[in-house]
Amino acid sequence: MSKPIICIGAAFVDELFHATEGVLKATTNPAMVTKTSGGVGRNIAHQLAMLGVPVQLISVFGNDSDGDWLKQVCTAAGVELDASITREGLSGKYTGILDADGSLFSAFLTNEAIHLITPDHLQSQIDILRTAAFILADANVSEDSIEWLLGFSNAEGIPLVIEPVSVPPARKLKHLPLNGLFLVTPNEDELPVMCSEKAFFTQQQVDELIQRGVQNIWLHNGKYGSALYKKDHSISLHAPDIEVVDCTGAGDGSLTGFLLGKYLGLNDLQCLKLAHTLSAEILQVNGANVQHLTQEKLLQSVSNYYPE
Repeated sequence: MSKPIICIGAAFVDELFHATEGVLKATTNPAMVTKTSGGVGRNIAHQLAMLGVPVQLISVFGNDSDGDWLKQVCTAAGVELDASITREGLSGKYTGILDADGSLFSAFLTNEAIHLITPDHLQSQIDILRTAAFILADANVSEDSIEWLLGFSNAEGIPLVIEPVSVPPARKLKHLPLNGLFLVTPNEDELPVMCSEKAFFTQQQVDELIQRGVQNIWLHNGKYGSALYKKDHSISLHAPDIEVVDCTGAGDGSLTGFLLGKYLGLNDLQCLKLAHTLSAEILQVNGANVQHLTQEKLLQSVSNYYPE
């Protein structure tokens, strides 16, 4: 049996209000609403499973109807939940307000409960963690748990990937020991808060993370593409020119594509192309996951966006 990718992080109900006109502050805005499954760790696990990768998700669900629905969505996609937690209370909810062009205007997050993924819980699931090909943790998990995962990763030789999620959770990486971390995936807002004030320019920030022992820094620059930095070189790739329908989950999809590429043994540039291709596909649909792509179709779609 193939080794799974283990994803650790948030699982939410995503309730998205799509403004039909430009959003105006302090007044009523006409909108359409959609309900989808979300959460960074859950989104990535879901999409990986739909692309044929064995996946375990370590997350937290409430024992309410939303939690039952989220678990059904995950298991239907092929995500294993053996190490997840079901708690007494409400499931987490992410409420996003999208402008008429599909961009995020504002968002609200409630009932995270992600603090229940403690080092003790991770230790109790160590037999499952030892089966991983890669471990992905979103930065919603606690500092103590990230430190535990870094120590486990280094001891077991299993590559650990950290997705900063957004600026507030990214800040917790500023003072954590990151030696041996395989990959961190900030955007241009998250990168500075992970570094000291002395590192003012992007290259200084990248250099600081490399000096702290991070092996790969993958910097996302939205519609301009992304760049992957290593100790001795870097590569960059432009983003496809597409019409955006919904920006929700595009970053999660990008990381999913990159992880899939690494899982399949592709080189860095091939992984970036696969990442951008999946992100572009997600940007053109509502919700954080695409339903129409198999692994084979995704690999074939790369040439549509990046012809040789």
